[in-house]
Amino acid sequence: MAMASDRRHSVRSSTPSGMMQPPASNGGSAAAQQESGVQLQLADKLKIFKMDNFDPEAYVQSKCQSQGMLEKEIRSMTSYLQDLKKASAEEMRKSVYANYSSFIRTSREISDLEGELLSIRNLLSSQAALVHALSDFDVDAAHYDHDDSHLIHNDSHDRDHSPLQKWAAEFPDMLSVLLAERRVDEALDALDEADRLAAQANLDQSLTPPEIKFLRDSISLHRQRLADQLAQAACQSSTRGVELRAAASALKRLGDGPRAHSLLLSAHNQRLQFNLHNIHPTSTSYGGAYTTALSQQVFSVISQALSDSLEVFGNESWCTSELVVWATRQTDAFAHLVKRHALASCAAAGGLRAAAECVQIALGHCALLEARGLSLSSVLLKLFRPTVEQALDVNLKRIEESSAALAAADDWLLAYPPGASRASARISAASLGLQPKLSSSAHRFYSMVQDFFEDVGPLLSLQLGGPTMDGLHKVFNSYIDLLISALPNSMEDELNPEGSGNKIVRPAETEAQQLALLANASLLAEDLLPRAAAKLYQAASSAEKRGPTNRMPEQREWKKKLQRSVDRLRDSFCRQHALELIFTEDGESNLSAEMYISLDNVALKEHEWAPSLIFQDLYAKLNTMASIAQDMFVGRERFATLLMMKLIEPVILFISDQSFWEEIEEGPRPLGPCGLQQFYLDMQFVIVFGQQGRFLSRHVHQVILDNIERAVNAFAATGLDPEQHLDGDDVILEICQETISKISGRGRFANGDRDLNSPTASVSAHSMSSV
Repeated sequence: MAMASDRRHSVRSSTPSGMMQPPASNGGSAAAQQESGVQLQLADKLKIFKMDNFDPEAYVQSKCQSQGMLEKEIRSMTSYLQDLKKASAEEMRKSVYANYSSFIRTSREISDLEGELLSIRNLLSSQAALVHALSDFDVDAAHYDHDDSHLIHNDSHDRDHSPLQKWAAEFPDMLSVLLAERRVDEALDALDEADRLAAQANLDQSLTPPEIKFLRDSISLHRQRLADQLAQAACQSSTRGVELRAAASALKRLGDGPRAHSLLLSAHNQRLQFNLHNIHPTSTSYGGAYTTALSQQVFSVISQALSDSLEVFGNESWCTSELVVWATRQTDAFAHLVKRHALASCAAAGGLRAAAECVQIALGHCALLEARGLSLSSVLLKLFRPTVEQALDVNLKRIEESSAALAAADDWLLAYPPGASRASARISAASLGLQPKLSSSAHRFYSMVQDFFEDVGPLLSLQLGGPTMDGLHKVFNSYIDLLISALPNSMEDELNPEGSGNKIVRPAETEAQQLALLANASLLAEDLLPRAAAKLYQAASSAEKRGPTNRMPEQREWKKKLQRSVDRLRDSFCRQHALELIFTEDGESNLSAEMYISLDNVALKEHEWAPSLIFQDLYAKLNTMASIAQDMFVGRERFATLLMMKLIEPVILFISDQSFWEEIEEGPRPLGPCGLQQFYLDMQFVIVFGQQGRFLSRHVHQVILDNIERAVNAFAATGLDPEQHLDGDDVILEICQETISKISGRGRFANGDRDLNSPTASVSAHSMSSV
């Protein structure tokens, strides 16, 4: 230790005297100063949010525009921030409600502690006065003889008492009279005066310590008697209004505020329970009428209790908290009554409109209290939500079952709504074109969805928007399953026999009927259902005074879900027709590598060259469907075009399968010149009619080119030159055009011309180039 001390001393002494060593805390001080500067800078930045004229939307737009954000992104961010603000406020409200009981308990303990401290202070004051009196007492004066003391005693007994002593002696009798006559205000004034005189007497010693003690005991006794008398009066059912507030105010003046507030709330609760006995739900009573009567009683009493509490106790935090807890308890009991006697029966029967009306009535009364700063809607929403969700499920199940029953009798022929057809004589052609053209089951499905939206609209305040839209998507998905089942030889029935076994659906036998299935699904998913949902959210946003774009992301996502359901129907439709082309009824394949390899064993003349029958049938099917779709998908040509593209795709992808090429590239017999020529002709035929009808997507076009290249490479692997055995493009194009004219019955198209009967006649080639 000595060596270490010497070493430290030598280090210090080696420092030049003209240089000052830096303090060890320099780095910490700099960090503290930097942190302080950051805090001041942050405080300066936060000042803008405390300004009275602060505009949140303008602030967000200015910040977003400085970052180069688009108007659409700004609206989306503003919508997100507003939703986040509402969610934050709701979470804060839930947190406050969760901690109210602890706050009330703590407030009461603090109030009791304050009362005990006041009693201790009074006791200490009395003891101090007693000690002071004893310290001033002359002990020597007590050694007088008995005769002298007797004379002094008689003299003091005969001497007149002071006015204060007389008043203190008469005080108990006077206060008893005031209490007997229920002159509360005068009794309170007398008690206050007695407290003042006792304190003054304690200071100037105008009363002896025993007299001060007697006066204080009398004050405490009569104060307790008055408090009990006021509490008894407040508990009587006849005490209301002014009398109740006066009793509570008097108790508060006596220093018993918590008891006064509890008695005030208890009196209102007693009145409420008495009034509720006169409201009896019956089996024939209307749920809305029962809810209205109950709401008027419960929330009027809560409103009156709020007014009385504010008038007597003002904005005391502990009073406000106790009032909120009491009001929450009353609202909870009210919600259970409504749920048991009105909502439960509505939900079980699927009476969504009746349930919505009951909820609206209750929330309407809550809104009146919220305007006064008392929010109780969260209590109702928490209890009503499960029952309303049950009603939602029953209604959605009813729509699903009704749709299944209607699909069993649907002829799958498109028509205008029944009301529009009856009034067609009075409706112009332009306005009639705005009417949806659907089959009977789709019309009924859409009508039921519209009624459902009308009923569920008032319930969006229960935060049921998500479950509602998810449930409706599930119902629409079920309707799509019905449409898939209506396809002849549907593979969905084979893949899911349990799901379709209990659904009897009338089959769509003709191609027009099958396209009507797709017309139903596409019009509902792309136009009718999203439009109805948008109207629903617009009405809800107007009621909540929120921006119209708040729900746009959810609506877009919901529309995508509907579209994916339609894609299932479209894929089933295309897969079925592709399989009909590729395979015979006996399961034999119409499209295989063998059909090309075996051609070199047959002598073919030049004029006999033509596309294979399967591709001629493919074009014939596309031509027929395009003609039907041209009238059926007016205004939705893009959907028809995608449908035709998807119809070509399975056939071309079947050729791309590895098993097809293994036989050509690795089989015992190679692809000969005739097979190569036929394959090249078939692929070019698909390209020609696909481009003319705008049925060919970029992906399928590339697959065709890859297949041609693969066939040419396989032929070249045999040692032969493909260029010597393939006819020129002009010859191939001539053969393709003749085949197209023969099948379609129309004149020939020049290279690159468009089929005017194509469903995409009004869609530009550029718009479909990205497909």
